[in-house]
Amino acid sequence: MKDILNIVFRLTVSCLMAATVMGAAFIITDKAKKHNEHAREERTMYGLLGYGERKPVPATLALHQIYRYIITEPGRQLIGYLVPTAQAGKAGYTLVSLDLEGKMADRKEVALDAEQSREKEDRDKAVLAAVGPGKEIRFADHTIVVTNDSKRVAYLLGGKFPGFKTFINVMLALDQKYAMLGVEVLEHEEDPGLGAEIEKDYFKKQFKGRSFDVLKGLQVVKEPLPEQYRQALEGHLADADVSRIMEQFKDKNIYALTGATISSRMLTDGVKGMAVKFAYRLDILDRVLKEQKIAVSF
Repeated sequence: MKDILNIVFRLTVSCLMAATVMGAAFIITDKAKKHNEHAREERTMYGLLGYGERKPVPATLALHQIYRYIITEPGRQLIGYLVPTAQAGKAGYTLVSLDLEGKMADRKEVALDAEQSREKEDRDKAVLAAVGPGKEIRFADHTIVVTNDSKRVAYLLGGKFPGFKTFINVMLALDQKYAMLGVEVLEHEEDPGLGAEIEKDYFKKQFKGRSFDVLKGLQVVKEPLPEQYRQALEGHLADADVSRIMEQFKDKNIYALTGATISSRMLTDGVKGMAVKFAYRLDILDRVLKEQKIAVSF
């Protein structure tokens, strides 16, 4: 009996030790994974803004995260914007809730710092505590306001929309007037050699430099992509030639991928829809922030 108890005890200790080691390994691995994902995301964002090895990110550049929530309470629905604030020299977050007509409905200070805001679980918990009992929240999306020397210079927004096969996941960069700075295709399941070409420079870089007015009416045309334009899009020409050619095509429609018109149209409509909705929502939010004199960091 003693031998059996001794074996059981040793097995229990061994299992506990193994579980501890595995748990510690998971925590370390998970942190490393999140760090790598964050690093990749940052490289993508800075790349869309035009920064990289040839043009380092200036120390004066700052990224300000805005999180949008759908808040449901008995009898009505609100749109909540979790915005970074800087009042009396102290950084924090404020939840600004608007009704469906774009009017101020509520304002709550949220106990959250920048690092916590990146973790969805922590952020959702803080927002739910701020809105109070009897209400439900649903995270909608998040965008980034980019400032340089405290002046707005760009916006970064991620989104997902239907493709020909499943969904297309993208990130967009817009300037302060909502003109397109760039598009990056992050994930898709379009057909290899056909719709999958949406991730190639010769297609996605066609969006670069489009003004907001042009972007709103952008269509897809089934015409051959001019060879000189293709070379400029793929960066095979001198910078001066690239700029000149891109200027010539900045008001043109998007040339469809050969054999993948639907994928071309889905990406174009998705990008256009994201930009237009974002501009509409941000204009409303900016108006409310100004009216209510809410000092945000951007």
